[in-house]
Amino acid sequence: MLRAFINAFKIPDLRRKLLFTLGILAVYRVGAWIPIPGVEAELLAEATGAGAAGNIVGILNVFTGGALQQMAVFALGIMPYITASIIMQLLAVVIPKLETLQREGEQGRRKITQYTRYVTVGLALLQSTALVTLARNGAAFDGVNVMPDAGTGIVIVAVLTLTAGTSLIMWLGELITARGIGNGMSLLIYVSIISQFPSELALVRISNGWGWVVGVLLMGFLLTIAVVFIEMGQRRIPVQYARRQVGRRSYGGQSTYIPLKVNQSGVIPVIFASSLMILPGLVAQISGSQAVVEWTERYLADATSWVYILVFALLTIFFAYFYSAITFNPVEVADNMKRYGGFVPGIRPGRQTAEYLDKVLTRLTLPGSLYLATIAVLPFILLAVGNIQAFPLGGVSLLIMVGVALQTMQQIESQLMQRNYEGFLR
Repeated sequence: MLRAFINAFKIPDLRRKLLFTLGILAVYRVGAWIPIPGVEAELLAEATGAGAAGNIVGILNVFTGGALQQMAVFALGIMPYITASIIMQLLAVVIPKLETLQREGEQGRRKITQYTRYVTVGLALLQSTALVTLARNGAAFDGVNVMPDAGTGIVIVAVLTLTAGTSLIMWLGELITARGIGNGMSLLIYVSIISQFPSELALVRISNGWGWVVGVLLMGFLLTIAVVFIEMGQRRIPVQYARRQVGRRSYGGQSTYIPLKVNQSGVIPVIFASSLMILPGLVAQISGSQAVVEWTERYLADATSWVYILVFALLTIFFAYFYSAITFNPVEVADNMKRYGGFVPGIRPGRQTAEYLDKVLTRLTLPGSLYLATIAVLPFILLAVGNIQAFPLGGVSLLIMVGVALQTMQQIESQLMQRNYEGFLR
């Protein structure tokens, strides 16, 4: 593996992409420590931390790399963009125009991306207003008002600063995707989670002792092996292309396969489910009703609640099926195969091929979705049993870290193999 890293930096084009990606990630981490206007640093230091708000702000803090706890420019993180992506993908199912744009190839995807950006800015404006409101009334920091002297003008500037920070994060992520290595949005979340690991591990040591630290690391190691094993697993559908004679040249006659992964949807269902689990708590805090706040914090904001665990697992399973359905279209794949003379041995081209692919995908998605739900909720169950304050290798965090790391390594490996270098995974 060390040789693969050295080879990656030997290739000028790949070296530029890697350094560019690292530079953007460094800028992102700097923005996680620059406070917004109106925040009193002394009061922020006195507060018990962002996790005091019934785990809702604590979960957000993990995805923002600690920026939320610092009330920094990047306090909202990439979550508004993720929520906007969920909204656009759901709307694409019910709005024919968006569905048509999805089928128009690159131009249609660019148009949908533009719409997603607009929705992201709108959501960031709403969420920044809610965050500033929670910071001023003490709901986000254990009853401490960290913006006591903020007037109307400062509040408006703070809201606009948070919105601009989210827009900048979105731009940085798109820059990494276009000019760097890996998926930019996923890498930003990955870096945010990694940055919180040392502090959360230290909290486990302080509150539960070294025994739990060793147990957490051992369990994380075993879960990582399981995640890598499942993520690399795939069902290969054999495809045979008929030989065609065009003039003096012969085309086709090759055998290939369609790789269908056991976890076809990746970490997206877990991220979507996490985003939706955060919304009830935010809505309850904004509503101002004490009864609603208490019920939400008891059942839908407490990660040790069995209601929370069950709802989170069901949402993960649902989004696994949903995302697999919208990212892999069996009818489109079957039509493309038929157009170029391809067929699955023993299956008639066209409709029967589409039905066969759909059946295989449905059967694969069941164990894949159950695997995602199990990994996602297992740490919550251990939290309830062990009664520890923090779990640095939570299921959501672990899935994202391993999934993003594998995808990035595979992309680097593909470029190394193109230049006859040995990759990471071979």
